[in-house]
Amino acid sequence: MLPADVPLCHLGAPVLLLLQLLLPPASAFFPNIWSLLAAPGSITHQDLTEEAALNVTLQLFLEQPPPGRAPLRLEDFLGRTLLADDLFAAYFGPGYPSRRYRAALGEVARANAAQDFLPTSRNDPDLHFDAERLGQGRTRLVGALREAVVAARALDHTLARQRLGAALHALQDFYSHSNWVELGKQQPHPHLLWPRQELRSLAQVGDPTCSDCEELSCPGNLLGFTLLTSGYFGTHPSKPPGFSPHHMLHLQAANLALLASIQAFSLLRNRLGDRGFSRLLDITPASSLSFVLDTTGSMGEEINAAKIQARHIVEQRRGSPMEPTHYILVPFHDPGFGPVFITSDPDTFWQQLNEIHALGGGDEPEMCLSALELALLHTPPLSDIFVFTDASPKDAFLTNRVESLTQERRCRVTFLITEDPSRVQGRARREVLSPLRFEPYEAVALASGGEVIFTKDQYIRDVAAIVGDSIADLVTLPLEPPVVVPERPLVFSVDRLLQRVTVRIHGEVSSFRIRNPAGVSQDQEEGEGPLGHTRRFGQFWLVSMNDPLQTGTWEIQVTAKGTPRVRVQAQTSLDFLFHFGIPMEDGPHPGLYPLTQPVAGLQTQLLVEVTGLGSRGNPGDPLPHFSHVILRGVPRGAELGRVPLEPMGPRKRGLLAATLPPTLLSTAGPFSLELIGQDGVGQGLHRAAPQPSAVVPVLLELSGPPGFLAPGTKAPLSLRIASFSGPQDLDLRTSVNPSFALTFNLSRVRLEQNESAWGRLWLEVPDTAASNSVVMVTVSATTDGEASTVPPTHAFLRLLVLAPTPQDQLPAPVHSTDPVLTAGSSAFHLPTLGTRSMAGGGLVGNPWWRTVGVLLLLLGLASW
Repeated sequence: MLPADVPLCHLGAPVLLLLQLLLPPASAFFPNIWSLLAAPGSITHQDLTEEAALNVTLQLFLEQPPPGRAPLRLEDFLGRTLLADDLFAAYFGPGYPSRRYRAALGEVARANAAQDFLPTSRNDPDLHFDAERLGQGRTRLVGALREAVVAARALDHTLARQRLGAALHALQDFYSHSNWVELGKQQPHPHLLWPRQELRSLAQVGDPTCSDCEELSCPGNLLGFTLLTSGYFGTHPSKPPGFSPHHMLHLQAANLALLASIQAFSLLRNRLGDRGFSRLLDITPASSLSFVLDTTGSMGEEINAAKIQARHIVEQRRGSPMEPTHYILVPFHDPGFGPVFITSDPDTFWQQLNEIHALGGGDEPEMCLSALELALLHTPPLSDIFVFTDASPKDAFLTNRVESLTQERRCRVTFLITEDPSRVQGRARREVLSPLRFEPYEAVALASGGEVIFTKDQYIRDVAAIVGDSIADLVTLPLEPPVVVPERPLVFSVDRLLQRVTVRIHGEVSSFRIRNPAGVSQDQEEGEGPLGHTRRFGQFWLVSMNDPLQTGTWEIQVTAKGTPRVRVQAQTSLDFLFHFGIPMEDGPHPGLYPLTQPVAGLQTQLLVEVTGLGSRGNPGDPLPHFSHVILRGVPRGAELGRVPLEPMGPRKRGLLAATLPPTLLSTAGPFSLELIGQDGVGQGLHRAAPQPSAVVPVLLELSGPPGFLAPGTKAPLSLRIASFSGPQDLDLRTSVNPSFALTFNLSRVRLEQNESAWGRLWLEVPDTAASNSVVMVTVSATTDGEASTVPPTHAFLRLLVLAPTPQDQLPAPVHSTDPVLTAGSSAFHLPTLGTRSMAGGGLVGNPWWRTVGVLLLLLGLASW
């Protein structure tokens, strides 16, 4: 935690090494990588968190040799910078992506950094080991770790990562906000993570500890003090007289904070078992398998197709690095949907899926979007979700909320619909249905980066084969133009790092032609061609291109009625994550305050994290590098600007930054990101973000208490609404899942430019609420006026319901995870920001800090 107007207290805590002239002369660990603009060379909370996670991951890899591969050797990593891509390549083999792992580390690191930004946590001394509240701080620390374990066992890993990040922030603050280092300690505190052990020799508020000092760093001003004491921050409680910064001890404090963070990760590994710990941090290149199934009587073929694909995936990938980590199933019909079935065991999933049969009838429409919302809440981020139905949605009012949730979760949704929009027979109907009734699916697919595929019962088994391909981490290649324009070819680029390229064309197509850079072409004729194999299933064509593909510019010419859809996908380990944030450079906690989406009128940074940089055509080639991003409007694809990227740190980190142009942020609307660069031999590289983003009109910041909710309690929540782009008249609505009572003191608000408003909410948790369950609160802000075309802005807050237990009890170790059956929602705890959630950076810390030299002293900590 970084002090504001008052430097670290009368005790003399180790603080930041290089403050220069940007901050008051006393601070602790900065929040994240962006903080290094204020203090280059310092060590941040993000550095410590990700370094500890990488070290414990290496420890796990060393102790659990990969099946069918040679064991890793410790000596191969000595003296090297630890990078996630390198660890994955060494353990799983070249080409296996670390994208999900890096995203999971980012979730933990952002939750850690958020403790210094959020209004509910930044000034709470109990969360930062300040103001002589060391005992209370230890209680909160152990409580957050307990919540992380409970959430992870419930397979709610987003919530677990959020609570873990909060715990690690407090743990790391102990070593920079206390005098543990000044007392000459060279190991982490032996009792800090053990609630049964009392913290002894604690100073009281009135105990004198040091003489006053006005220098930048004050060695030798302690008063022979041997009690454990802490720093102060803010005004509640007020700081006693005295000024005692000890910047020269920054590295010693960081060293102990790193060791303590490794202990915390190792403790979680012990409690969860290796498999549970691996799922917590997504230590796998594999995705999850998530189905949303219409179970009405007309869906027999679709359900059988889903079963066949699931069985094929289970059998093909069992025991391999690409075996799905989670299996999620959500059935629906009318009027019901759910419950959600979640498991990590493929046989249990298959048994559950095999028990689903098409029953009953009923008229169209069905509760599809309600079921999809449940699936999104329980599916891990960066996953694919497949919806099988032949009906339009009865709950179309959920469209905007589900769109926002797909972007908050960064999940891609594909709809496989076995009813053409023009078909009018089949189900019983109360009325003639509009051909536009499937537009909510189109909107959700567009927002999530997925697609809507119409087919017929006779083709559904073949079309459903795309499920297996999609969960293999395919990337979508950018097309220019992004949509079919008559008499104009679609252009895409193929580089040496792509393989298994497929072209999908869907619609009323009369002809198409694919041409490679050498001029060789292939048309729509089925079967083998000079470029690949073409298959047709009704109005859906799938062309599997032959490997290796010629690099360069390819073209697709399509002639069709209406607006056909064209998608080009490929497998590659070279991909990227992206994040948005607000630079906080002049306050007490300089760093990047993460946003899920940029806000109109608010200066916003784009951070790009390239994954798979070690991928090369030849091992000796230089690293690829990227120069800029292209921003395009969605869905028509008009270019909105080209933004140069600046590297942050060494190139092998793959971390790049850019300032979004004011023209993009002047109005709300969706846009896509394309990453442009070159490989090590100068050939072009072109990647597209899986989902579009959107500039939202207002900032919504929904926050709750920093701990769990207990049954029979009433929890206060707060909402901040801010406008940065002009006057806004807003209608506010709330919803809760499950349907707990929620009261809100604000339903309408008018905001001028750069004006904020605050609202208060009270959530009542009934006595009957199940322990270890989750509640999600949603707030929607809709621009007033019938003529408004701006979609609502949403903020999501997920909270854990947990029965109080003695605070000295952590859950016991386990070695397996049972399936979870629930009708509730998944969860994360930290307040949401920028319309949806605290989703920002999966950033990599300072590479000079990311070495195994410190960790290797602690390789026995798995049983700690």
